[in-house]
Order: sequence, then structure tokens, then C-alpha cells
Amino acid sequence: MRNTFTKVGVGFLLGATVVGGIATAATNSSLSLKACVDNRTQALYLSKDGTCSKTRTLVDLSSGGLDAKSVAAAVTPSVVSIQVTATSGSGTGSGSIYQTSATSSYIITNNHVVEAAATSGKISVELLNGDIIDAKIVGRDANYDLAVIQVQRGNLPIIAIGDSSKVSVGDPVIAIGSPLGLASTVTSGIISALNRPVTTGSVGAESYVDAIQTDAAINPGNSGGALVDSFGRIIGVNSAIATLSSGGTTGSIGLGFSIPINEAKRVIDEIIATGKSTRPVLGVNLDATYTGVGAKILKLVPGEGAEKAGIPAGSVIRSIDGVKTNDQVSAIVRIRSYAPGAVVTVLVDLPTGGQKSFKVTLGSTPSS
Repeated sequence: MRNTFTKVGVGFLLGATVVGGIATAATNSSLSLKACVDNRTQALYLSKDGTCSKTRTLVDLSSGGLDAKSVAAAVTPSVVSIQVTATSGSGTGSGSIYQTSATSSYIITNNHVVEAAATSGKISVELLNGDIIDAKIVGRDANYDLAVIQVQRGNLPIIAIGDSSKVSVGDPVIAIGSPLGLASTVTSGIISALNRPVTTGSVGAESYVDAIQTDAAINPGNSGGALVDSFGRIIGVNSAIATLSSGGTTGSIGLGFSIPINEAKRVIDEIIATGKSTRPVLGVNLDATYTGVGAKILKLVPGEGAEKAGIPAGSVIRSIDGVKTNDQVSAIVRIRSYAPGAVVTVLVDLPTGGQKSFKVTLGSTPSS
């Protein structure tokens, strides 16, 4: 079914369209999450190896159910508030500490949080203890609405990485960020849907997300913050909300969208390694005027995967690896959820009649 939203706000700075998608589910793995409670301050820190120093006490956060208090205490030190000042204006967002060394740390956030300062301006990061540190952009990917920034402060608490392919509809989640500049705000909810095709941004400069949908309250300023599971592991980068308003961005109505961490991690790692990222391509130009069900192939890109697989121009894509593609956006979103080089099964309605499946190896192109 096509989504019935007529006007949707998103990105906390940008406009958006949400298009009908499919919810799928996978079984959730049962993993143990250990943390250490500081005996003096009662602050909670994640324990990578299940041990603690003499000044801290080991606790188990995986005893069952969602202990929002314990998870929040463990994760909030690794989620930061981001302030951007540029000639085009100022704004706030959120980010998660992804990697750290003795001298510096990498923080992940949304592209739309920092893009105003891409050519000029200032970015600063506020830590949980109130310290404010200057940051610089390492790289951005507008296609995925992701960015990596760096601060010259080392040995910071990093966020635990989850597996977004193992989450299910109905799983409890917590959103952590800085809505309206209110740092370290924690809200809870569940995963409402998976594989929700979402596009944000202006025409010609869209970001496409195969999103996790949640009813945890996400508001302006949560952009780039963490959506974590009941074990305190990040499973999504909060990016967008849907509204029914016709004016500016308003508050949460229980329809928030996060970039799955498995999709985001590939882009983030490429940016950290090279300052740039790539995206997969099917090797087709889609017909934007097509109003039927599916995504119609207008023409093939010579030498790319679709042509090599033998898909004829004029075919209509109906599913990719078994996930239905009801329109152009859902086809683009689904392809971009893979890595370049992945082999996908594309089911099409042939222009001569009937259906046929093709195995296509996705190509690669620099992402913007």
C-alpha cells in the first residue's frame, strides 16, 4: 500500500517525503551486556571484557526487559550535543562517539546537522560533563545523511555497536540526544517498523534511508543521536520525524526514523579511512513519470550490473531480495541498503509480459 501522508516534515532542518514500505522481522540474539558502576560517583560505564577496576562494581544490564535507567546511565556519556554556527544560521544536533584514541575521537552524526559549516563556520561538541570542544568535519555523505566529525580529545567513552539486522518489530528501544538543545535527553519506545523507505531533503539533493521506524519521541535536535536497544547498543542513527503540519517543523507524533547502524557503519568506516564514501548502483535510470506499482526502468547504464544481468529496459522492478518495491523511492532505498559488490535478486515484470528474476552484482560510485 502507498503511504497516505500528504505532508511530512523531517530532518529537523529539511523537508521530507515518507513512502509506503514493508515491515520485516528477524530473531533477536541474546547477548550479555556488562557495565561498571563507579563506587564514588555511581556513574555507569560499559565493560568490554566483563571486568571492572577495583574502584568500580560490575553489573549485568541484560537480566531481562528494558532497564531504561541503567541503559541511559551507560550510554549517555557516549552521546554528545553538537552546536553549529555558520553564516547561514546556527543550529543544534546530536552525535555518538564512535572511535577514540589517546589524542582524538571520531563522532558520527547526520549530514544535515553539520552541512551548514562545511565551507565556513564553527562546530563545537558538548560532552556529558559539560566540556565544550571544537570539532572539524572529517567527511560527509548527503546520499545517506551521514557525517563524521573529529575532536582533539582522546580516551572518550565510545558507544557499543549493535546489529540492526537482528532487531524485530516490537523490540524496546531508547533514543538519546539533544532535542531543542536539551543535552542527554532520553526517551523510550519500541521499533514500529523496519525497511521503511524514507527520503529527506530538497528535490535533486535527496537522502534515501531504509529506515527503522520508532515511536520513541524524537524531536528537533535529536538528529544524529543514538537509537539503542535494550542492551545499550546503537542500532540506528536518528535522522527524521514525520509531521502532519503544513508549516515549520513541529514536535514528535510518534513517527521517528533512524538510519540502521549496519547501513551507516559501512559509510562511516569509509569516511574515517579515506574522507569519502561510496554507494552501490544497480545500473539503471528509473522513469520518474511512471505511476503504476513498482519502479519502471527507463534505460540501462552501459556496462553496469543490470545490463550485464540481462534485465531489459522497460521492465518494472517489483521486488529486491524478496522485499517489495512499490515505487521508485522504495527501489532506490532498497538498493542503497546494500554495499557495492553485493549480489541481489531483482524480480521484474518484463516489457513482453510475465515475470523473471535476475541476479545482479551491484556496482560502485562515489557518494556525494
